[in-house]
Parts: sequence; C-alpha cells; structure tokens
Amino acid sequence: MTDLTKLTMTEALAGMSKGEFTSVELTEAHVRAVEASRPLNAFITETPDQAIAMAERADARRAKGEAGPMNGLPIAVKDLFCTEGFQTTAGSHILEGFKPPYESTVTANLWRDGAVMLGKVNLDEFAMGSSNVTSHFGPVVSPWSQGTLVQRDLAEEGGFLSELTAAVRQPRPVQEWQWTRKLVPGGSSGGSAAAVAARCAMAATGTDTGGSIRQPASFVGIVGIKPTYGRCSRWGIVAFASSLDQAGPMTRTVEDAALMLGSMCGFDPKDSTSVDMPVPDFRAALTGDIRGLKVGIPKEYRVDGMPAEIEKLWQQGIDWLKAAGAEPVEISLPHTKYALATYYIVAPAECSSNLARYDGVRFGLRVEGKDLKDMYENTRAEGFGAEVKRRIMIGTYVLSAGYYDAYYRKAQQVRTRIAQDFEQAYKQCDVILTPTAPSTAFAIGEKMDDPIAMYLNDVFTVPASLAGLPGISVPAGLASDGLPLGLQILGRPFDESTVLRVAGVLENAAGFDALPPFVAARG
Repeated sequence: MTDLTKLTMTEALAGMSKGEFTSVELTEAHVRAVEASRPLNAFITETPDQAIAMAERADARRAKGEAGPMNGLPIAVKDLFCTEGFQTTAGSHILEGFKPPYESTVTANLWRDGAVMLGKVNLDEFAMGSSNVTSHFGPVVSPWSQGTLVQRDLAEEGGFLSELTAAVRQPRPVQEWQWTRKLVPGGSSGGSAAAVAARCAMAATGTDTGGSIRQPASFVGIVGIKPTYGRCSRWGIVAFASSLDQAGPMTRTVEDAALMLGSMCGFDPKDSTSVDMPVPDFRAALTGDIRGLKVGIPKEYRVDGMPAEIEKLWQQGIDWLKAAGAEPVEISLPHTKYALATYYIVAPAECSSNLARYDGVRFGLRVEGKDLKDMYENTRAEGFGAEVKRRIMIGTYVLSAGYYDAYYRKAQQVRTRIAQDFEQAYKQCDVILTPTAPSTAFAIGEKMDDPIAMYLNDVFTVPASLAGLPGISVPAGLASDGLPLGLQILGRPFDESTVLRVAGVLENAAGFDALPPFVAARG
C-alpha cells in the first residue's frame, strides 16, 4: 500500500474514492506517525480513540454516498480552538485541564465536512510569539532541526528495575531522537506547522494575528493562508487580539489549502465580525492562468539588513510570475515602517482586555489567597507566562487614562493609514508579492533575551494583518543553511481566489519538494 502519510489531502481523497484504502487505514497510519513525532513536542493532547471513531463514521458516510469535502482526512487542531469535551489550553497553565462544553465554529465546520481530529497541537501561550517557545507545555522543535535517532539501554542506568533486568539478562532498549541543534518552527502556530511538515498530520488549523500562520509556514516549508478578517468565524477561538485574530489552514499544497479553507469559511451569526457573503469554490479558482494580472512589488519591503538570498528569491518569484504572463509593477506602501510599532500597541491593548477574564473565578486555574484580591493576583501571577505578562502590562499602559490618546488612539489612526496605503496600491495591481519572513528559522532560545529582535520576525506579515487582508505563504526554495524560505502573496479583501490562483502558479514554478530531516513516518 502507498505510504499513506506522504499523501496530500487531495491525493488521499482520490485514493479513498477509488477504494484503495479507507479512512480508518489512513487515520491509523497518522496516529502511529503522531506517536513517532513526540520528540517534536508538537501535540499537547493526542486523541487517537476519537480519531479512529471519527474515521469509522467517515467510512460509513462514504459507503452511503454522503461523504463531505473533507471526509476521512486526519488533521491536527491548534490548541486555541475550543473542542467540546477535549482539553483546550491555549498553551497556558491558566487553562490547563479546561474542557469546553462547546465546539468552535471553524472546527464544527470541519467535522461537518468529514475531517478527523488527531489531537490538539502546541502553540505560543495565547498565540503570543513568533517562535513557539513560550508555551507552558514546552517549545516545539522544528522537524528541520538536525539530529539522529539513537538507541540506548535503560538497563544500564541503575535503579531497582535496572538491577532486576540485569539479573535476568534482559535489556531494556529505548529509541530517542538526539538533536544537534534545535530550531524553532515559527509561531504562534508552530505545533501546526511542525505536525504538517513532519508528515504526522495531513493539515492543521492555525490562527494568524500578526503572521502566526504565514511565518511558521515559511519556516518549515509548507503552505499557510490567512483569509480576510471576517471570512472565518472567531467564535470558540480563544481570543488574543479580537480585531486581528483570524483562522486559516496550514497544508502541504496550495490545492489542499483551497480545499480546507472552503470548509473553514462561512457566515456565523454567533460572531458579530463574521461577514455574510458566499464562500467561493476556491479549488475551482486554481486555473493556473495569471496572464494580464498585475503584481505589486512594494519598494518599502526592501528593509535594511535583509539577507541577499531572500532578496534574490524575491526577484526569482517576480521572474516566475512574469514568465507566467503577469506584469510586475512597483508600488508604494509608505506607512509600512510604522506597522510593527502600531501592531505592538494595538495587539497588547486588546490582549490586556481579553485576558482579564482569566481571574480564577469563572474557569481555569485558581490559586487561593487571603482575600479576593489576593486570589486574583496569585492566580494571574502563577497562570500566565513571562511573554503574556509583558504584553498585558504594555496593553494596560497604552490604555491607561494618561496615555490612551498618545499611544492607543494614535496607533489606530496609523492603522487606518496603513489600510489606506493598500487601498491605493490595489488601484495599480491585483496582488502583492513579498518575502514572508526576514530570515530562516533560528535556534530555540537564540532571541529570547531580545523581544524586539523576536518581534521583527513579523515585519512582512503584520501590515496585511492590520489591514485585514488575505495573505498566503508558499515555500519557494532553500537558503544556504538548507532551511526553507517562503514567498508571500497578499490580495484585496475577500479575494482569496486570486491569491490562491497566483500561489498555485508560484508553487508550480518553485517545485519545492524538500523534506525535513525528521519525518515521523521514518521514526
């Protein structure tokens, strides 16, 4: 039988339709791959029994001719989406053990269309980060990290059991992955990215506030799309910054992204920011024909210190699209230089408000004190990690009476200017092409002492987030250090179809087929 964990979702659907394998067989292969991927720490909660039960129901639906568009496909869910009856932590100690009594709209849509849940994947705490190192459950290791599988004998390590096994001459072999250098998978959807790249999940849900789908997709060589703000419901997604958070799929191909996005989208009356408009057939948009399209190249994205190889890949992307019949045009986004500073005022302000609900009274962690105020302080001090506390403090400061106008109101005014820049640009072009991230993946812990350096990872993704625009990252090549680099395509509001169409052309031209050193099925 074909190695089922190497298939794309569209290939798997074709195989199940032809009767070559069942969803149960496909899911069992991925459950084993999830177990083999534990050295990555990508999953916070594994749900193998639930996965097999869902796969059995998917096979029954297919036998009756009732298969949905995602029927029988095993995927991972970022642990920011509430899943009824299954732990949802947001990567935080303060929500550890919390089992929601309801399902998020996005995951409900996926289950409606037949998808199978393998488990909940790791993330930066409350989705705050660009490296997936701030999770209470430990950092995720990128499958692109160098390492080797080694076998050692527990019987040689001493202790009662060792003495017992030595006495009966019985070895206790155990296999472990030893890393030479642990790399970050990007954040905050780093667990999603690692699971998809390591071939233990066919796809995963992600959320993008300032680039948390696109940047990790670039770091691990997969496809990640953030749709227009309002395209996917935010109901049941643990809130970080409500005016920015948006769900999207992380997949291995553009066609899979189109397939999964179609299931995730749709109007939801439970979310007041959800937009009531038809969901196009995104797969049908992948015609491969981009002749006559104008591709904007923003001159402000040529930032100081950008590695020459990223500049070279960007030019290669321009040449690929030009060869396919598109016309590159230089555009200007003059307020881009203020985007990062604006984001790090707006997002912390909203997070400080959203996270006020975690007080030890209603749900989640409670640490008792001598009075109510003491209990609040103890709970929040123990429940939140350092990065979350930093952002809550920044947000509280910029919303305080003496500084609201100077910081928060000014940031909102600049945000409007940034959105107007894009409106002007789209009078000259149909899509915009940029690099996704200013570097390849870095080592875990390498930038932890410098939050500004960490925040710069989002320099190319944040402007579109502030403007609420759709954007996709497509793997386009390998850097000199052997790690993936992505190119980003941004589009007009609710024009994901054109974004995907151009992304498909870029994907075909790049022909990216490199695999990471750690692939779960090999383990």
